[in-house]
Amino acid sequence: MIPRTEPDPRDAATGPLWRAAQAFRLVTLLYAVGQQIASAPHYTNQRLSWVLIAVMAVWSGVSAVLLSQWRVHNVQRVRIAVVVGDHLIVIALIFATRLIANYDWYHNHQALPTTLWAANAVMSAAILWGPLGGISSGLLIAAVMVTARAQWDLDLWRDATTPVLVSVGLAIGLAANTARRAQQQLQRAVRLTAAAQERERLAREVHDGVLQVLSYIKRRGGEIGGPTAELAQRAGEQEVALRVLISEQGVGADAGGVEQDLRPLLTAQSTPSVLISTPGEPVPIGRFEAREISAAVASALANVAQHAGPGAKAYVLLEDTGDELIVSVRDDGPGIPSGRLAEAEGQGRMGVSRSIIGRIAALDGTAHLLFEAVDEDGSGAEWEFRVPRRPRQ
Repeated sequence: MIPRTEPDPRDAATGPLWRAAQAFRLVTLLYAVGQQIASAPHYTNQRLSWVLIAVMAVWSGVSAVLLSQWRVHNVQRVRIAVVVGDHLIVIALIFATRLIANYDWYHNHQALPTTLWAANAVMSAAILWGPLGGISSGLLIAAVMVTARAQWDLDLWRDATTPVLVSVGLAIGLAANTARRAQQQLQRAVRLTAAAQERERLAREVHDGVLQVLSYIKRRGGEIGGPTAELAQRAGEQEVALRVLISEQGVGADAGGVEQDLRPLLTAQSTPSVLISTPGEPVPIGRFEAREISAAVASALANVAQHAGPGAKAYVLLEDTGDELIVSVRDDGPGIPSGRLAEAEGQGRMGVSRSIIGRIAALDGTAHLLFEAVDEDGSGAEWEFRVPRRPRQ
């Protein structure tokens, strides 16, 4: 009895191809038997020809059973062994044609296993190793047939054996690779769906319990004042940290891609004094661009913390227009005096010009300071970053 185990996802992807190939194998066996009945009277050793046909039939049944299984123990090793054996059997039967027929017959007719039955080895190699394996197998079987039938002459180029076998190897190999890629994409979609469902479940449980308690402690501590004010501040920080953690659940599920969602990089910078607002849908962008935009926002927030005063709040807004990304960083501090940035740059202090303007400019974007004067109402300063979206490849 064949021991079974859980299927490898890659084997599950090509399982239908393996089973279809074995159905084709049995059909080609019937064709080979019919060809044998028609050709046997012309053979010089009919008894040996029937023995070889029996070997072909037994091997077809054994290989069909082994290759169509996808839950056997060490299925990959079993299939490699069977495919290698497939080629050895086919090559042996092709050369055995010389033992049962004279030169005039095997030079001008099909070999004993027939081209269709020999194509089974090519199909198996293509499913197992892809287009390259299928093409290589087709060329090998075709070369063996040409050698065994002694067709190294101009008739070789009028024979359809080589193009048929190579085409079969290429087509089946491409189909196998497509099936594997589709299986990988399906698994990734399932992981993302599971991560989203888990994120929503955690968000509900945390919101109904921990976040409400922390919010209550922050509010009551602020109302009581005194020593409890510090407790309220710590509770507020933990509330923000939990919200960020929930928003980042499942972000790493698609780590293999060339793009990433910009939102978690921005929300990770949220604090009780920094409020982040992002779209409800993912904002995919290149990994390098995402890191640079996040770093520019971090630099702007660092300037707020350093120059706007201890009680200042900052507000970050991310907008995705489709053609460009717009990130606004605004604070309610005293603002930046007119000409202060140019003066700092002239003094060799390149923090803003390099950490903010330089980063955005490197992405072919623009960084503008919209409010560069002290406002009487204390509306503070606002940076606006505009980064064009690069066309997807």
